[in-house]
Amino acid sequence: MSEIHIMTHPLIRHKITLLRMESTGTNEFRKLVEEIAVLMGYEALADLKTKDVEIKTPIEDSIQPIIDGKKMAIVPILRAGLGMVGGLLALVPNAKIGHIGMYRDEKTHIPHAYYCKLPPLISQRQIIVVDPMLATGGSMIDAVSEIKAQGGSCIKCMCIIAAPEGVDAFRKKHPDVELYIGALDRCLNENAYICPGLGDAGDRIFGTK
Repeated sequence: MSEIHIMTHPLIRHKITLLRMESTGTNEFRKLVEEIAVLMGYEALADLKTKDVEIKTPIEDSIQPIIDGKKMAIVPILRAGLGMVGGLLALVPNAKIGHIGMYRDEKTHIPHAYYCKLPPLISQRQIIVVDPMLATGGSMIDAVSEIKAQGGSCIKCMCIIAAPEGVDAFRKKHPDVELYIGALDRCLNENAYICPGLGDAGDRIFGTK
């Protein structure tokens, strides 16, 4: 079964509290999402492999580590996932970016895919799928399924807020994928919104509320 990593760092918890506040405006919300993505990315990428290379410092020649292995791909689930991309790019500027478009039927709460564009050689890449919210889990489940169908195998997923129902559904469908969660909330309500949650992340990031 895949590992679930729930963030406990005080900075992450503090910033998520600010995100939750109804009074937090679009500009501040957007910045907080990016800052949280940086902090969570630092944790999620802690197992990156390194190799030693010889460099020349202003003082002497030296053997030092650099990141080795697969090139990274960041894949946001549109549209809210776009808000987390900048934070991860601050850590790994050379990462390639893919996009998976999903929308949720407001009556059935079932996600529907409308777009998928992944970087080339996806089977050789470390893939980080990002979406601020993991509610029912449907969008993240379908996104990972599509990535696997196109050859991706080394996959991690990051979300800022998750509901237990979504986490359980995701783990049943993709037990091999690690999941990084900023905060695990109480439950979903009758409209499949996370409680206490933070509202609609996409609307709050893009100012379309």
